[in-house]
Amino acid sequence: MLYYIARRFFLMVVILFLVSIMVFALINVIPGDPAVLMLGQEATPEALAALRQNLGLNDPLFIQYLHWVGGVLQGNLGYSLADHTPVTDILLSKIPVTVELTILAFVLAIVIAVPVGIISAVHKGTVWDYLTTVFALSGVSIPAFWLGILLIYLLSVTLGWLPPSGYVPFGDNPARNLVLMIMPSIALGIRLSAQLTRMLRSSLLEVMQADYIRTGFAKGLLERAVVFQHALRNAMLPVLTVAGLELSSFLGGAVITETIFAVPGLGQLIVNAILTRDFPVVQGAILFMAFAVVFVNFIVDIAYSLLDPRISLGGASK
Repeated sequence: MLYYIARRFFLMVVILFLVSIMVFALINVIPGDPAVLMLGQEATPEALAALRQNLGLNDPLFIQYLHWVGGVLQGNLGYSLADHTPVTDILLSKIPVTVELTILAFVLAIVIAVPVGIISAVHKGTVWDYLTTVFALSGVSIPAFWLGILLIYLLSVTLGWLPPSGYVPFGDNPARNLVLMIMPSIALGIRLSAQLTRMLRSSLLEVMQADYIRTGFAKGLLERAVVFQHALRNAMLPVLTVAGLELSSFLGGAVITETIFAVPGLGQLIVNAILTRDFPVVQGAILFMAFAVVFVNFIVDIAYSLLDPRISLGGASK
């Protein structure tokens, strides 16, 4: 197991290294002079030249990349071109907001998907199964931004039950924070709940056809005991994989959801940084999101190998 973890960790480092090259290269091919952005269009040529020299913009890209990566390894992601605030400080102020939204959406998806998927599989062909299918197809088909707009129109404009947008830190007012996060969490999590419901239903139906399940029924075990004590664990393996991959994609989906509901997280930060061409902030935010995606997949791989006894220490199915 230690060899497997070490190999997956090494692969994670290689992926992050390649991602850092791509992020740095893409940002540097975007038109725009950071010196002009910092000093303004009215700056003198001498001042612009001095600032470019100070920022190292006259160095070859390879040297600039080494300086940037060296700073990243020391926790220095550079400074915002807008207000010269350290990018690390900006990210640290935004990450908790996005993490909170991601956790709430993920928990909501699991809470919906597990019972609904089990009911659909156990009562296959009944009205409950058909209703579950309608829910799953609707949840997968509706884009998050459209669902967000519908929620605002229905729950805020029409019924007046929830505020349309805004954010209050959990530490300042927990109740208000949770109220404001209800609609963003639904908009972000409903698609994952639909995917997990379909995945759990099909996986559970397949497991229920296994010999050891029939043996369990033949021994006189109750259906509840067979489902929850024997079938559900194996059925959850593919669900776990999909959940892990989708959890990492939440960061990308949060960009749109946070913008719609005015949640001041990483998504809104990236949108504003792109509009103002604040390249260091964009670089730092994308690099953090890439790290989060790779790290979550690393954890999922480890958890998958622990849950599935067929997975060898080398990571391949026997």
